[in-house]
Amino acid sequence: MSQAENDEIEDSSAPLIEHLAELRTRLIRSVIAFIIGIVLAFTVAEPILQFLLGPIEATLRELGDPSPTMQYTSPQEYLFTLFRISMVFGFALAFPVISYQLWRFVAPGLYKSEKGAFLPFLIASPVMFLLGASFAHFVVTPLAMAFFLGFADVSSIFANLLSTAADRVSDGVAGVAASEPAMVPETSEGIRITFFGKVNESLDITLKFIIAFGLCFQLPVLLTLMGKAGLVTSEGLGSVRKYAVVAILVLAALVTPPDVTTQAILFTVVYGLYEISIFLVRLVEKKREKELKEQGLWFEDEPDTENDPMFDEFDEDDGEPDDEDKTK
Repeated sequence: MSQAENDEIEDSSAPLIEHLAELRTRLIRSVIAFIIGIVLAFTVAEPILQFLLGPIEATLRELGDPSPTMQYTSPQEYLFTLFRISMVFGFALAFPVISYQLWRFVAPGLYKSEKGAFLPFLIASPVMFLLGASFAHFVVTPLAMAFFLGFADVSSIFANLLSTAADRVSDGVAGVAASEPAMVPETSEGIRITFFGKVNESLDITLKFIIAFGLCFQLPVLLTLMGKAGLVTSEGLGSVRKYAVVAILVLAALVTPPDVTTQAILFTVVYGLYEISIFLVRLVEKKREKELKEQGLWFEDEPDTENDPMFDEFDEDDGEPDDEDKTK
């Protein structure tokens, strides 16, 4: 192998090594930001847990439980629950830094027009995810909890204890009641079914709703970006609208509880996002068409060959027999 070929190989490998070194630097900075986000989120993990379990608490109080209670059944369960919350919200805190590092790694390889197209989507994605998460927490989760907990007797044992103590006070035997240990009221028949929710399982339901709806709200961002890249068109999205309706109905049945109200809300929201996506893709197509026309690169529809007289003349000429056919 000649010296020139060796120099060519070394020159071609140098950019790859530089890109790998740049990627390593960006990944290290992103991981550090993620770890810092986890530490910061862990310091407020308990208030965040109370906030996430708020819909369950409100539902229990509406159903008659004066003292909503959660439990954990293993020593490490509560700590792992807080750590899980710290990871999710730590990533949310570190996302601006992570997205900035991603942008700094990708931007040098993009044209100016591509940078202007990609950056808005990078900003719109977390905003839409936040809207979807808020919708899930404040609208969907309370409806789901009311549906699930409505089947059981969630007026807990504490409600009966408090009512018994109140009856004793009203009868003037408060001193006796205070001296006696608290006893669970007897029942004449049947088994009392009471909700004592586990912290990790209740949190799991809430986080699933938040993530699912956050991803569903990414639909306009995804389809608009695909329209910008020319992978989908507004006409194509409109032509498969009926299939989209079926897919959204299936999604609503899988994500939400078997409650018609919740499913109808999810279907309405996601289908509305689909229609918004078609509108945004149409705007992208009009903008692209305008730019191509200004550059002189836009071609109108093909000419009408059926009604053009010049094409008729060519057709007549083609219809005449060749010389070989005449000799035959």
